[in-house]
Amino acid sequence: MAWFHHILARYDTTIWIRVIGTILTTFAGFMLRPFLAFYLYDKMDGNLLVAAMVTSLQPLTSIVSGYFAGSLSDRYGRKPLMIAALLIEAISMAGYIWAESIFTFAALTVLNGVGASLFWPAASAQITDVVPEEKRSEVFALLHTALNLGAAAGPLIGVAIYKINPAIAFGLCSCTLFVYSLLIFLKIPETLPDHIRAQAKQSAKTAQGPRLKLSEHPALFWMTLAAIPVSLLYSQVEIILPQHLRTQYTDFLNVFATLMTINGVLVVCCQIAIAKFAERFPAHRVILVAYLFLACVGFGYGWAPGFLILVLAEILFTIGEMLYGPQIQKAISVMAPEEYRGRYFAIFGANWGITGTIGPSVGAVAFRGIGGAFWFSILGLLLFIGGLFQYRFVKKATLAEHAESGQSLSQ
Repeated sequence: MAWFHHILARYDTTIWIRVIGTILTTFAGFMLRPFLAFYLYDKMDGNLLVAAMVTSLQPLTSIVSGYFAGSLSDRYGRKPLMIAALLIEAISMAGYIWAESIFTFAALTVLNGVGASLFWPAASAQITDVVPEEKRSEVFALLHTALNLGAAAGPLIGVAIYKINPAIAFGLCSCTLFVYSLLIFLKIPETLPDHIRAQAKQSAKTAQGPRLKLSEHPALFWMTLAAIPVSLLYSQVEIILPQHLRTQYTDFLNVFATLMTINGVLVVCCQIAIAKFAERFPAHRVILVAYLFLACVGFGYGWAPGFLILVLAEILFTIGEMLYGPQIQKAISVMAPEEYRGRYFAIFGANWGITGTIGPSVGAVAFRGIGGAFWFSILGLLLFIGGLFQYRFVKKATLAEHAESGQSLSQ
């Protein structure tokens, strides 16, 4: 049991509560998440474009409220924002059980977007608060592993539940979000540094506090822009890929769920090891390789002649995301000034909101117009180009940050 105690002692209690909560919520969430688009599709009488537009309201709301969420977490703390976010999401998920009209679905989706936008900037800044730089990519990888513990079993269980009664999945998801909020309330202390909190309170009396102008942080802007092809691929995997598979397989729901399960199992088994291996190399090189893998996935999804090639594409997708996620989050955490941590993660996270907003509708139009094969090929090309730009931006930003750190230490 010595090894078990060694693992427990390696990370702060805050990290382990986050791991437990992430497993709880994603297990329930992944029973629902892959099939929410189908659920809306059925409720909207088979109108794919309307279903995509309703789905896009959540990330659109996240864009609008995300920056304010980052600012609030920098001023009032990480803990209250995270608890409020989870409670809002729990209410919205419970509401889906009784929703019938398009307006009710739209309102609940907006509410869910508010919750999501409050949670992630504060949660990512919390990791930066408590974890030293040399361990951050490892901790982000651990949380990604926890995320995929739920993803490994959730989709296949979700297929069965979806066929019986989708309301069960919504109820489970709501309950687990509420339990996670209780864990944070009872077990996690506030991590916002005291001097930053005091500075924010003093600034609030005289002004609005330190403002972040994107013109003064160009690296953050360009890295966010270069991340858009990655999040665009994710948005198409959730919304358009199932429709593409429907044109090729009679049992497309099980094919889709199997691919997601493969992804989850591989992440659970390999994420920590791959993250540690990737630490041997500069972040910009690891991120470039990740983009190239994801570019291959776009072409693989589009033109796979059979199930085995689809599985190979999913394996490449999994390796790509295991390389990309921890390294890009670490790069942002290293770049972010202490007083702007929440806002840095909120602004970078806007790439998910942008593609989540326009991605479903653009994907639906492209799918109807040119077909899934050509649309996923275009995504592959965008990922290749985006990877070249991200390589340059991350390299420049991280080298500049480390040069500044070296100068401050020498002084």
